[in-house]
Order: sequence, then C-alpha cells, then structure tokens
Amino acid sequence: MISALHSYSQLYKRPGPWCTIYTDASTGVGDSLHADDARPDAITAALHRAGADKTDLTAVSAALTRSAKGLPDPVARFLLVNDGEVHVDEFLPGRLVMAEVLDVGPVPNLVPLIRHRPEEFAYVVAEVGRDGGVIHLHHANTSDDESTEVAGSTENLKKIPGGGASQGGFQHRTENIWRANAAEIAGEIDRVVRSSRARLLIVAGDIRARNLVAEQLSEASKTLLSVIESHTRTDGADRDAFARQVASRVADCIASEQKLLLERLDNRQGREHPGSVTGLGAVVHALQQAQVGTLLVERSAWDEQRLLALAAEPWLAASTSETAGVRLIGTIPAPSALLRAAALTDADVVLFPSGALDPHRIAALLRWPTGPTAPATTAPAHA
Repeated sequence: MISALHSYSQLYKRPGPWCTIYTDASTGVGDSLHADDARPDAITAALHRAGADKTDLTAVSAALTRSAKGLPDPVARFLLVNDGEVHVDEFLPGRLVMAEVLDVGPVPNLVPLIRHRPEEFAYVVAEVGRDGGVIHLHHANTSDDESTEVAGSTENLKKIPGGGASQGGFQHRTENIWRANAAEIAGEIDRVVRSSRARLLIVAGDIRARNLVAEQLSEASKTLLSVIESHTRTDGADRDAFARQVASRVADCIASEQKLLLERLDNRQGREHPGSVTGLGAVVHALQQAQVGTLLVERSAWDEQRLLALAAEPWLAASTSETAGVRLIGTIPAPSALLRAAALTDADVVLFPSGALDPHRIAALLRWPTGPTAPATTAPAHA
C-alpha cells in the first residue's frame, strides 16, 4: 500500500500551476541531449514551451544542477515545483517505468512517482549473534535504509566444556548473558518494527541467538517473523545469496497481501449492499463520497481517460454535472485525478499488474457498504 501518498495531501491543496518532472538521471547516458551539462537546459526549455513561469523555471534549473553522480546507473529523477519552490526532489533507482514527463498542470502529478515506487513496504532485517546484532530498516523500491547496532555483553560469552560445580555455574552465567543480549536485541527490533509500521520481519544469524531473540519478541513482531537459516555474521558468509533470499521473502509477502485484497474484493461483491465496487464510474462515485478505504488500480490503466479536478470536496468529477457547484481547476488524466482524490480522502492505494483486475481495471474496498445502485460507467470528461 502506498501510505506515503497521504503525506502529499497538503500539496494537492496548493493552487497551481505545478511543474512535474520525471526523467532519466543516469550519469552514463550516451545521448548528448541527456548529458549532465545539457539536461537542465533541455528540461527547462520543454517546461517553458508547456507554459511554466519564470520563477518555476529558475527553481527547476537550480535543482537540476545537482546530478546523480555517485549513484549507480540506471537512476530516474522526480521533481515537483510550484510557486518557485521545489517541493519534491527524489532520485529513484532503476530505469523509467513510463514515458518521460515534463509537464505543467493545475495539480501536482504524482503518477510517475507512484508507478516507479509502487510500494512503501517497510521491512526489518535483523542479523543476530550471541554478542548482539545489527537491525536494518528497509523500504522496498527505495534506498532509504537505516541500521541500528546492538552491542551486548561479551563477559563469559562462550561456554567452556568441563566438569565440576563451578563449571556448571559458569555455564549458567553464560546462558544468562546470551539470553540478556537476546532480550536487548528483541526489544530494539520491536521498537523499529513498531515505529516503522514494518510489514515483514526477517531474522538471520547464529542459530542459538535466532531462537533466543524469536522467543523474546513481542506478539506483534512474531506475527511478521520470517527466519532465514543463514549465519550472516561470520567471515565468508555469502551476502549475495542472503540478499536474494531477503528479496524473495519481500516479494512473497507483497504478493500475499495483494492476493488477500483480491479475495476481500471478491467476498464483498454479490451482496445486496456490497462493500466493494468495480469500474471507473462506480469508483469515482465512491471517492466523491469519501467512501473508499482502499483503491485498487492496474498500474498502467486509464491513461487515455480524463477527469475533472475540483478545488474542494468532492475533489473530482466525471462531468460538469457532478461538480456540486465546486470550482473546476482543470481537466487532467484520470490516474492523476484518482490519486489526488484518494490522498485527500485518506484512502490507501494499491497498484496491480496489468490483467489482475480484469475486466474493469479498477476497484475499491469501501469504508461502508454502498446502496443498491451506483454508476457503472463514466463518459470521458470534457473541458
């Protein structure tokens, strides 16, 4: 789910025009038109032709002096500029996922950012040992990673084989140290999981430490736990193999969540007052009522359709007859209008691959059941 979409809701309320830039920022591009020294001029010239004013062009030009040097190719870049101020400027790992966007419009166009980075999926990877561990917080499709190191006690850390009563006491103290270290690590894992709202927790490392940490995690963390049987804190550990296992667990978790959403969608349909709707017209109607809890839409759907963006609630409309007297601020591509309405009504958004939501390509899980009728289709909006 794209929880970060909500953080842009205040931008959606600011008056336009907005400059939206989504472009290749790789430093190794051979085309001279996209070389670092030529790229800013080419982009500002395109925005000037699209109607950008001088203050915005100045802000764009200044921002583009900072290149992606030092970042691995390929890399894309996304900027939002309004009233001479850069509100969003992000380098995005990977190639462009859609055509380049150099646009001036009445609202910020977040479609390129959301399609490039469809999941704000936070997950935690803890590599543990009997002496402590390292806790990594990752976000899928971003490079925003954080690490926390926990250094436990190393006194009497190793058990020494032998006999006698004193030896038994030594072994007992060692076991207590292991358990205390594991409790400290588990407590820090719980904190990171809770504060990040992580949806997956992966634990790897020494087998005894893994077990002790798993035992002392909170119940909330245990529900997210996935163990990789790999001792990553030893010399010679295969980091590439471990990274592949982590990526596989993340992909499986995301796929499982999407499958669950589709099952919920199916289960809520076919009732007298269903808790879900399908089709663009029905979804637009539900968004107008702030009824959508989760918007489900195929990643490349509805680019050919346009909707009306409104200055206040209900935020969007399919035709001028649905504006409820609210000022029209522009006719914009449907994906942009849908994301804007979702953000402004605090709805979650999930992108699906093409074909996953056939034949409608869009659906919504509702906060409360709909009435017996709802519009099934919508005609293209006209300016």
